[in-house]
Amino acid sequence: MHGRDADRRGNVTRRGFMRGGALALVGTSIIPAFLTRSIYAEMDKAAASKKKLVVIFQRGACDGLNTVIPHGEKNYYAMRPTIAVKQQELIDLDGFFGLHPALANLKPLFDQKHMAMVHAAGSPDPTRSHFDAQDYMESGTPGLKATNDGWLNRALTQASEAGKPSPFRAVALGTQVPRTLEGKLPAVAISNVADFSVAGRGKDTSPISNAFQAMYDESTDSMLHGTGQETFEAVRMLKSADPAKYKPAAGVNYPNAAFGNSMKQIAQLLKANLGVEAAFADIGGWDTHQNQGSANGQLANRLKEFGDTIAAFWKDMGDDAENITLVTMSEFGRTARQNGTGGTDHGHANVMFVLGGNVSGGKVYGKWPGLANEQLNDGRDLAVTTDFRRVLGEAAYKSIGSRHLDLVFPGAKVDPSQFLNFTA
Repeated sequence: MHGRDADRRGNVTRRGFMRGGALALVGTSIIPAFLTRSIYAEMDKAAASKKKLVVIFQRGACDGLNTVIPHGEKNYYAMRPTIAVKQQELIDLDGFFGLHPALANLKPLFDQKHMAMVHAAGSPDPTRSHFDAQDYMESGTPGLKATNDGWLNRALTQASEAGKPSPFRAVALGTQVPRTLEGKLPAVAISNVADFSVAGRGKDTSPISNAFQAMYDESTDSMLHGTGQETFEAVRMLKSADPAKYKPAAGVNYPNAAFGNSMKQIAQLLKANLGVEAAFADIGGWDTHQNQGSANGQLANRLKEFGDTIAAFWKDMGDDAENITLVTMSEFGRTARQNGTGGTDHGHANVMFVLGGNVSGGKVYGKWPGLANEQLNDGRDLAVTTDFRRVLGEAAYKSIGSRHLDLVFPGAKVDPSQFLNFTA
């Protein structure tokens, strides 16, 4: 969904607030009908559904070959004379693959068999356009631009049970609902949980809350007035988690950056028993065309924030982590060979991480295609051997109970017989 957050005079509009504000709601109307239901009664039911799916998008095309490193491939070092991570610097996983040293905080999760990777995963579509590739992965329909909803929205719809769902069933951290969560099932986008203090007006309430309250008071829209009180009940539920005073579990320190803040808020929302079943966050900065670095440098800095944040999230969730499945994705990988400016260009296959209580970890899954010149896609990229939809499909099937995967990923022929079985 796209659209202006305010009109040309800078005033907050009802549509702009609901779509682009700190709390964005997407459904069949400006304020979805689900908010007319009894909010608190539904929270008890939603909290009883313990399985959660957390999806992370690495926007910009992460270099999977320097993330989970095929150090057993001679050609890896031949093709990357200055950016390859040296044997003595990487963290060995199984004698063939190794982790980038910036991901050191993820190694214990791998050793404890909570974390697995799927290498040579990606989209069958050959595009090298960031925009198109992200759109295809988020819609779950590579090569088809006409799809108007996201795969995770469809997955939740297929997992729907009888009864009334929580209004916080699908949550994204950001200013608007991402493509992944667009669709029939209402989703919530939150840019900052602490922005919401709606008990009344005054110094203790946020400008966004005050603007929405004023808009409600002045509106003659019967739809808005008919659901206004329920809307505020939903926001009060969010406030009940006391977000301004939230403190992670003892010993947990999230990186002081956007992704760290997003994952800390996801942990907070999950702990608050608001009925969250699926959560989405993204992290950018992966487009390393120049000066990528090897064990240190530009990519290493992004990987450290990425790995340290995920490790902090896992620790922060404590015993509840056993009920979570976390999966990562990026629109495509990078070229196997480094370029003339010490970076890598747009490639094809990549690596996906899977973390969770029911993950059969301690292993790198997927068929390895090889890095010999004749094995490369278009003579330049790691070839895709695992369709990313097989990974997402298994995660959705075994975490949130999406059973009709033919509807979640139309045309992909994803079914349990094709699962890699990285989850129990």
